[in-house]
Amino acid sequence: MFEALIVPHRSLTPKGVSALIVVLMVMVGLIALRFWLLGAWPVVLFSLFDVPLICLLLAINFRRARASELIMLTEGELTVVRTDPRGRATTLTLPAAWLRVDQDMAWGAARILLRCHGTECEIGAFLHAGEKDLLCAALRAALHDVRNPLFDNPQLRGTRPDQAPI
Repeated sequence: MFEALIVPHRSLTPKGVSALIVVLMVMVGLIALRFWLLGAWPVVLFSLFDVPLICLLLAINFRRARASELIMLTEGELTVVRTDPRGRATTLTLPAAWLRVDQDMAWGAARILLRCHGTECEIGAFLHAGEKDLLCAALRAALHDVRNPLFDNPQLRGTRPDQAPI
């Protein structure tokens, strides 16, 4: 009935990261050369730590980008499968009949909470506010469709006097 795969947004591709590192290495190298020529050699030593530190931070950023959330709604249940950056998956299954989708505005940040029988689960934590609104509205609409299915029996069409036969 409903399926959403949520992944963190990353604007840099691996090729872009490589280009960024090359540009940073050239810039840091030129700055280090200038200070070396001016006789400030301790600055050169500190500049040697810049590029590896930036590479480490970019690697951590890309590692966190491997996280994801998969939200699946069937007629009977909603399943949330969370995958952390290491690839470990955790699954939470909630019955759709008793599920409540709330949008909590605690501390100025919107949160989407799934609540059912005392169980509370936040979804889409790394989405922006507008994306959270869209996800919440789509999930509420899908839950409404699950709880209120359309019953259409072709054999019963046109049996009431106010309906024309097909």
